[in-house]
Amino acid sequence: MSFNEIPQPVQPAGRPHPVPSVADESQVSRVPLPTRIAFVGNYLPRECGIATFTTDLCTALAAEYGKDRLFAIPVNDPDSRYDYPEQVRLELTQEDLSSYERAADFLNFNGNDLVCMQHEYGIYGGIAGSHILTLLRKLKMPLVTTLHTVLREPDANQRAVLEEITRLSDRLVVMSELAAELLRDIYAVLGGKIDIIPHGVPDMAFMDPNYFKDRFGTEGKSVLLTFGLLSPNKGIENVIRALPAILAAHPNVVYLVSGVTHPHIRRREGERYREELKTLAKQLGVSSQLIFNNRFVSAEELVEHVGAADIYITPYRQEAQIVSGTLAIALGAGKAIVSTPYWHAKELLANGRGKIVPFDDPGSIATIVTELLERDAERHAMRKRAYLHSRQTTWPNTARAYMASFQRARFERSLQPRPTQHDEVVAEPQDEQFPPLNTSHLFNMTDDTGMLQHAIFCVPNTREGYTTDDNARALIVSNLLNEAAMYESGTRYAQLAHRYLAFLWLAFRPDNGRFRNFLGYDRIWLEDVGSEDCHGRALWALGAVLGHSQDAGLRGAAGRLFEAAVPAALTFSSPRAWAFSILGMQAYLDWFPGDRAIQGARNLLANRLLDIYERSRTENWHWFEKSLAYSNARLSQALILAGWRGENQTMVGMGIESLEWLVAAQHRGDVEVFVPIGSSGFFTQGEEMARFDQQPVEACATVSACLQAYRFTHESRWLVEAQRVFRWFFGKNDLRVPLYDEATGGCRDGLHPDRVNENEGAESTLSFLMALLEMQEAKASTADELLQEMSVSH
Repeated sequence: MSFNEIPQPVQPAGRPHPVPSVADESQVSRVPLPTRIAFVGNYLPRECGIATFTTDLCTALAAEYGKDRLFAIPVNDPDSRYDYPEQVRLELTQEDLSSYERAADFLNFNGNDLVCMQHEYGIYGGIAGSHILTLLRKLKMPLVTTLHTVLREPDANQRAVLEEITRLSDRLVVMSELAAELLRDIYAVLGGKIDIIPHGVPDMAFMDPNYFKDRFGTEGKSVLLTFGLLSPNKGIENVIRALPAILAAHPNVVYLVSGVTHPHIRRREGERYREELKTLAKQLGVSSQLIFNNRFVSAEELVEHVGAADIYITPYRQEAQIVSGTLAIALGAGKAIVSTPYWHAKELLANGRGKIVPFDDPGSIATIVTELLERDAERHAMRKRAYLHSRQTTWPNTARAYMASFQRARFERSLQPRPTQHDEVVAEPQDEQFPPLNTSHLFNMTDDTGMLQHAIFCVPNTREGYTTDDNARALIVSNLLNEAAMYESGTRYAQLAHRYLAFLWLAFRPDNGRFRNFLGYDRIWLEDVGSEDCHGRALWALGAVLGHSQDAGLRGAAGRLFEAAVPAALTFSSPRAWAFSILGMQAYLDWFPGDRAIQGARNLLANRLLDIYERSRTENWHWFEKSLAYSNARLSQALILAGWRGENQTMVGMGIESLEWLVAAQHRGDVEVFVPIGSSGFFTQGEEMARFDQQPVEACATVSACLQAYRFTHESRWLVEAQRVFRWFFGKNDLRVPLYDEATGGCRDGLHPDRVNENEGAESTLSFLMALLEMQEAKASTADELLQEMSVSH
């Protein structure tokens, strides 16, 4: 069969459970908390409601989960600069589109788990705030967006921006039932994507207003309060017009208006609105009962202002106000509230939690305020209802609700990953060619001790030192490179092989016959005995040298170490250590087929694999254990290889069956996309398979096992499957982004639900190189077989 033929894909022999479409609460709760959260929006000391909200939310989350978990990226309005606190890491310039692009890059490489964006049309630059889309489209992590405005009748630009935001966001947070209803009805957002989290409020005691009145010189008076940024749509003039009638019945009333003029209004009009209010008060003869506190108050001062009020009034003039932070705070303080019927007020003040008056109706304001001042029992009952209703919306509760939304966003992203946008594109290998061999990063990660374990992006991370695991893999790869290399390149790879074998000699302890694994950069071993799997990998590498290397010196050194290391492998209990050891023993037997001792050792371990498979196997679970972890396909590969070379058809059959089942389990939805079992939870029988984090070592193992199945069966479906899995490295994966870095020759460390892990460590790079070299060898072997068939036929 031709390497390029495309038969039907491998069929399942019992599929695992499907991924659930709706997240189960118990599953969501098991998701680790995000360790790095970025908040995009305004931030104090900028004077606006969004800045106050974002700061309060961050403060609450920091109190509950630690301040090192989060930071902020605020937006600076034109010609403004702010003395931000340390929580602010980066600043956006409102109308500078490039600052949004740079912020996206910063978020992507800075190790963030999630972004929480505060959306209001007036914050971001561009038409209808469209500049923020440039940032959001480039993000590689989950996005949770809090919508502070949801319009019932948006214009075309406003609709386009919000619809794009809802598409890009993993979850949407709104603060009222009506906002959720508008999202569903006007913007066609699925209800399951929406979280309703009411505006947070300070956890204030239910106190007598008289306690705070001396702070404002209002002792013995009844205080009416409106606070927040001043602008003409706040309707404060209607309360001033109501004051004469109120004062006629209650001469000791004062009206306190606390807050600065909205910066946008102040920039355009100065203090014209405030002056107009003062002029109106003078004309009506109520100036002495009107107090302006013209400052942006701190959180501590806000408690005092609200605490001093007997009645809180929000006389807004427009219905389309989906949320009012000041109203929520007044409710949380247990205030008697009078409000016009804007959207948030109607919802929040229902069931007797406040009084509603018509828009622009000073007479109604006067009537309701007068009645409340005269009916103490009714006013205090209203206060109590408001206070009790708000207990679940204090900032600690709000912080916990947001963290639950963040966890759900991360969990759902893991179930339904999305393609990452604006990533580099690497062409997928075609049937007839593979990418050119690039070993630059292999050399980059290797020093005079051996191969370093980890990288920071493509820079070797010396702090993490070395492992026997990686140097064993590197010895296998350097041996493959020697086989594939032209003569002029072979010397370089031979030098690598000598270095990696020297590391294995350093790791081996003759006194107990075991390998150590972790070595510090200072060449001090960090443990006395390595894992069984580490020992198995070392034995595999030594066998590969003995079976395939033409370097007599290398073979001699490997042979002596191989003999010393085999006995310990026969005492192991790890199935993967058995599998790695079998691969090494069979490679040795390919050169020394008559070694009965190693034959016996191979058969002993292979029969152990067969035994646990037959005991674990059920109708719908064709596997060696009741769970799958890492390097899974190596178990099937070892059983097929040992059965083939040992002429045990039962063993081969079980190996093929298990590999068929594993291959089927590692495809979801689109059968063309390989989805390896994720290392973040793995796969236990009866539970859901972890989809992330996807590791290159799994792709490499599956490529090897499929090629092994092809070599035994000559069924080209296995070649097709190996090609399909190999394309995972080049972007044929859940996120449609490449892991192979053609610029460096390295391989990135894996796929998270939201992004690729940019670090190019040893295991990942070696996994890619091993898969590439094996695919090249398989193609060459297949071409030779075709030539032989053609020669025989002629």
